[in-house]
Amino acid sequence: MGPGAKFNSCVPSPGKDYTQRADSTASFPKQNQPTCVLHSTRPEDHLNMQWLKKFQIPWGIYKWFHSFSPSHSQKHSMTTAGVGPQRWNDYDSPEKFNFASDVLDYWAQMEEEGKRGPGPALWWVNSQGDEIKWSFQELRNLTCRVANVLEKTCGLQQGDHLALILPRVPEWWLVSVGCIRTGIIFMPGTTQLKAKDILYRLQASQAKAIVTTGSLVPEVDSVASQCSALKTKLVVSDHSHEGWLNFQSLIKSASPHHTCIKSKMKDPMAIFFTSGTTGYPKMAKHNQGLAFRSSVPSCRKLLNLKTSDIIWCMSDPGWILATVGCMIEPWTSGATVFIHHLPQFDPKVIEEVLFKYPITQSLAAPSVYRMILQQKSTKYVALAGLFLWCRFPTLEHCSTGGESLLPEEYEQWKLRTGLLIHQIYGQSETGICCAVFRGMKIKRGSIGKAILPFDIQIIDEKGNILPPNTEGYLGIRIKPTRPPGLFVEYENSPEKTAEVECGDFYNSGDRATVDEDGYFWFLGRDDDIINASGYRIGPAEVENALVEHPAVAESAVVSSPDPTRGEVVKAFIVLTPEFLSHDKEELTKELQQHVKSVTAPYKYPRKVEFVPELPKTVTGKIKRKELRMKEFSQKRSATNPGASL
Repeated sequence: MGPGAKFNSCVPSPGKDYTQRADSTASFPKQNQPTCVLHSTRPEDHLNMQWLKKFQIPWGIYKWFHSFSPSHSQKHSMTTAGVGPQRWNDYDSPEKFNFASDVLDYWAQMEEEGKRGPGPALWWVNSQGDEIKWSFQELRNLTCRVANVLEKTCGLQQGDHLALILPRVPEWWLVSVGCIRTGIIFMPGTTQLKAKDILYRLQASQAKAIVTTGSLVPEVDSVASQCSALKTKLVVSDHSHEGWLNFQSLIKSASPHHTCIKSKMKDPMAIFFTSGTTGYPKMAKHNQGLAFRSSVPSCRKLLNLKTSDIIWCMSDPGWILATVGCMIEPWTSGATVFIHHLPQFDPKVIEEVLFKYPITQSLAAPSVYRMILQQKSTKYVALAGLFLWCRFPTLEHCSTGGESLLPEEYEQWKLRTGLLIHQIYGQSETGICCAVFRGMKIKRGSIGKAILPFDIQIIDEKGNILPPNTEGYLGIRIKPTRPPGLFVEYENSPEKTAEVECGDFYNSGDRATVDEDGYFWFLGRDDDIINASGYRIGPAEVENALVEHPAVAESAVVSSPDPTRGEVVKAFIVLTPEFLSHDKEELTKELQQHVKSVTAPYKYPRKVEFVPELPKTVTGKIKRKELRMKEFSQKRSATNPGASL
């Protein structure tokens, strides 16, 4: 659809039934038939899909997408040779850059000129069989409408802050890009936030607007009166809410014509609230450099995405990985972003999606891969009297980050899928800054090498570079030049910003080592490190040893107070089903001995607690801080019964 086309030209006329289930035999209708119009009326959190646009894909592509196990050359035969956004060198830093105009609009122009394949830019599905497919041209149209709503209806200006708290729905992408077009700083947040969390974010950021889902309206309304800067509330909902502007209604009537700001590289683009390892979450402010990094050659080698690729990044929209992995990285390469609504991580759903849709790359937390491995799949084929696990037909690359997988889990995944899992590492402050690139040698347990233009070293507390195989802090060089993609500062907190500037480096606070080949090895957060009788123990070391035992499904290791040693290692363990009935005292001794046998004996857990599940973030990271605080609060309560009141 070209510029100026009517927004509702893709909305079916009343009385016509264009319903098509995603599980029908032909996922791609013949040309000139609408792809999908949603068929069901769903609860508050679901979208009024009638206003969402549909993407039409020629019938010939259906055969390509649904052929079983196509060869690598077949899968990439539609890649547009020689086409890509303007290329820069690894160390370039242009004065002006805007992701919306320099990347998204570029691909929209390529589509108009017939220089990009027919795959959608955004492909959204849910478990009810609903689908939305948008081209880059349609995204340009829609995000221009959003930009006009934000500027003209809401009165927001460049530099204003907007809180964006939505689940995995298409509007999240529209608002994010609409903000980039206008220079409004968007601040993603997970929908698991409660009123207290939202109040802190709105007050700390002085946000002038919020866009959220209907289910969070009561939470926001309960604290809005305490947020003097908040002027506009937008809701993505089928229903009207008093005091709120309806996002869908405004988009329908907005103009598709908008002039994108000519932003500078140093202009702020987004703020990500850190996970709050210590104290309240900090506001890590990023400029356009976060998006620009994906345009440089070294960063593009990370996933090596092509226009024919379909990538499924399962990150919650509240975290920086979603902004990078679900928007910036794939769209810079002209690839398709695949999204499943996925309100909860369900291994059965994830497995079915990977079999059903032509996804070529996945990016997910280690727990997702682990859940799939533990899932008793029905996808088996009989061959020579044996049952073999079917490989996902189109998947060809897998990435993970946040926690570590065990060596045997890597091997199990390779055995079942024929694929290796590539590790990535990053923070809210850095985006993806270290990784095992595609085609790069994998060292099990390593988070890979630094991604240019980041110069990453292992440093001490004063910023001195340490030699290989020496434990220290993972640091990123910021002097004489701060690299694009590294956060600018902690908003409104110069003292916190100064705390992480260590000589010529940004100190990540993560403990790690580097070997002679430049591979980094993550040990844990500085405040996760356990100091027991003078020994410094990284939780990942003990967890890796524990999970090698067949009784352990998952484990989390933290420090626990001890009157003699100050701190000791404590392990919270989730048992595998076959060991649930075992004697816990005997099993504890067996696990302790097991750890002593596979790693340094001083690392063994002196305390063991068996639990039904581990507390985790929405991205699958173990909440070690929560467990650690529980341990120390119990000690305070035992010493002083009134201490916890």
